[in-house]
Amino acid sequence: MLPSVPVLFKQFVDDDLGCASYLIGDEHAGEAVIVDPAFAIEPYLEEAARREVTICCVVETHTHADHVSGHGRLAVEHGVPVRVHPASEAEFPFEPIEDGTEIDVGDVTLRVIHTPGHRPEHCCLAVLDRSRADEPWLVLTGDSLLVGDAARPDLAVEAREGARGLFRSLRRLLELPDGVEVYPGHVAGSLCGAAMSSKASTTIGFERRFNRALAAIDENEFVELSTGIRSPRPPNLERIVALNRGPFLGRPHDLPPLEGAATTTAAVLDVRPATTFEAGHVAGAINVPVSGSSFATKTAFILSPDEAIVLHPTDRAEGERAARSLRAVGFLELGGFLVDPPTPERLEPLELDELEALLARDEIELVDVREKNERDDGYIPGSRNVPYRLLRQCSEDLRGDRPVVTICETGARASIAASILVASGIDARPVTTGGIAGWQKRGNSTVCFRRCGT
Repeated sequence: MLPSVPVLFKQFVDDDLGCASYLIGDEHAGEAVIVDPAFAIEPYLEEAARREVTICCVVETHTHADHVSGHGRLAVEHGVPVRVHPASEAEFPFEPIEDGTEIDVGDVTLRVIHTPGHRPEHCCLAVLDRSRADEPWLVLTGDSLLVGDAARPDLAVEAREGARGLFRSLRRLLELPDGVEVYPGHVAGSLCGAAMSSKASTTIGFERRFNRALAAIDENEFVELSTGIRSPRPPNLERIVALNRGPFLGRPHDLPPLEGAATTTAAVLDVRPATTFEAGHVAGAINVPVSGSSFATKTAFILSPDEAIVLHPTDRAEGERAARSLRAVGFLELGGFLVDPPTPERLEPLELDELEALLARDEIELVDVREKNERDDGYIPGSRNVPYRLLRQCSEDLRGDRPVVTICETGARASIAASILVASGIDARPVTTGGIAGWQKRGNSTVCFRRCGT
């Protein structure tokens, strides 16, 4: 159980990216620190004002590879100093932290535990309430120990090297008592761990007993387990690391409204719901609904932050929400949002019964847009596998005499994929209801690459 006031502890979770950040302090002393802030810093400022505390520093557990940090905004806009381990090779002014460093915030102390593996500079933070005891009551584990999993070791160094460091770091964390609560830097939805739970916290004791990554009895076993990663690396990884390591980033510019049609030089990202997009959209637009899961990550797999991009939202609020999410993954120079543009194009989805008939007559090219490891668990015979995130680069390979039908597990990625192909001038339709799961429920056959007999 978390302690009562004066200790301030607040977790913030970005549900789209699966990232967690923290505001920790002593309300009686009127001070607090922010750990691993998101680029959108407004929620921290609002909470600090509500609690009447001053933000005295930012602590980064490591240089993040999947989202842009808000430490630069806090430093530039509010004069807040930043603390990080020197192995980060940060190019901005910072106060170094090392293994054993203690950061005092009134009666609250953050004790640094250097835990390399995910990245060389990675640190965890054991939190102590000195008014109660000199033992930690929780630990912020960043991207090392997650709820139900451990972090990826392949994003900063060679995977086996990272895994060996991570194994030793996790053993250090297991020296903490079972009752210590664990608050990670990621929850389900992030690409930094495969088997993460959607729970926001856990305990050392629970993870010691049930976490598969902690079950390995020796280092070699752990290395083999943790290097068998099949999920893609976070998009824009190198760019995001460079932004987080480089000079401070300040407040982004406001998103301007753009009347009428988009310029011919800009990519149009339609962030409206898929059904709205299907009913009418700007010619050449790509649809990734901001209301869907992992909006920013999906977009970052498809579009480049270096290209000119304008948004087509339902209204300004939806456009601002999309812009906030996109800036978190490195899209810092968005061109604006369209206001009432002409929407002459349509996209007609496909039902499963129609798909069955078209396949029986061999009239379509069926493209399974899931990741390979998903497809291997069961796919429709004769379908091609091209993950949706790769379609923009290899759409020419699908240009042929037959129309293309896209399919995924349930429909969301199939819709995105079809919009990408149509924007490239390819006749495409998505299966938006049912998908592979619905296909199997109807009694249709699938092939399992792992010879599982489906």
